[in-house]
Amino acid sequence: MTNQLSVAVVGAGYWGPNLARNFSSSPEWRLAAICDLDPVRALALAEKVGHVEVFDDLDALLARDDIDAIAVATPARTHHAVVLAALRAGKHVVVEKPLADSRAHAFEMVREAEERGLTLMADHTYCYTPAVLKIRELVAEGALGDLLFIDSVRINLGLVQPDVDVFWDLAPHDLSIIDFILPGGLRPTAVSAQGADPLGAGKSCIGYLTVPLENGAIAHVHVNWLSPTKIRSMVIGGTKRTLVWDDLNPQQRLSVYDRGVDLAQQSVDGSDRAAATVSYRLGDTWSPALPEHEALGAMASEFAASIRDGRPARTDGLAGLRVLSVLEAASRSLDTGGAMHPVASDTVESDALAVAL
Repeated sequence: MTNQLSVAVVGAGYWGPNLARNFSSSPEWRLAAICDLDPVRALALAEKVGHVEVFDDLDALLARDDIDAIAVATPARTHHAVVLAALRAGKHVVVEKPLADSRAHAFEMVREAEERGLTLMADHTYCYTPAVLKIRELVAEGALGDLLFIDSVRINLGLVQPDVDVFWDLAPHDLSIIDFILPGGLRPTAVSAQGADPLGAGKSCIGYLTVPLENGAIAHVHVNWLSPTKIRSMVIGGTKRTLVWDDLNPQQRLSVYDRGVDLAQQSVDGSDRAAATVSYRLGDTWSPALPEHEALGAMASEFAASIRDGRPARTDGLAGLRVLSVLEAASRSLDTGGAMHPVASDTVESDALAVAL
């Protein structure tokens, strides 16, 4: 392509090589540079993806006029400073999850991007997998009916992180997916979180997060670092059908069940009471065909399309902000023994942005 956008990857550690590989192979992008505080590490990555330029100074990189966008793959505690510097240098930005280390920092990043008319995108990678894109499509077209519940499980024998608990480590994946598939995004008014630390690690290693949804529906997220078995699954129940996503089953990641409970309510003698007639629906099960593509490649394409079309990305800064709002409310709930804790609304913040502009 002659109208490729140019991008630099900031951070050559764990996630940076994945971003660099996908941007370097994308027809929509030209990978222009790698930036890392460790020049040896940056050079090693640069040589793997086409001998691009190497920087160990962010300011020097951002001074380049031939770079359109920055992909940030640095520790979450650095996202705020790195992203604000990039936006103020006129660069579009995509940031690995979580968007920031706090909701306040994320809000400032979103506001900066809005004021400058730049794309700020959260790299919620799972949202660009074929399975989750199909789930979003089925929910949007009403194939499941009105949603009744979402049960998500993400457990494995994982590394106990030194700086965050299991909620902040694993739940962003599940919350970003739920935010992506729900029409209008994830906007609970309050959440409840229960955690356990049987190892004495000083932080929750096992967690259960309850998120009330609209119209009496509910979402539940189970995360665990201590399970000897690995499970990545999500069950989405609707009034018409129920969908099961098993991310560890490549032969059949999605199954749609035409099974459920039908509840008909009738008025009794004009009173306010209702007589409920329960019936069970036992229909067919089918598995949607899924295309084959790498999620990060699809994310890179969406980033380019957002910039070119001047529209918010499907996982924009506000999506990242909504996830952080739930995580912070979960932390407050943990501090109060699992009591329901209010979730700050991004709708209020969006109105504040509009006024500021």
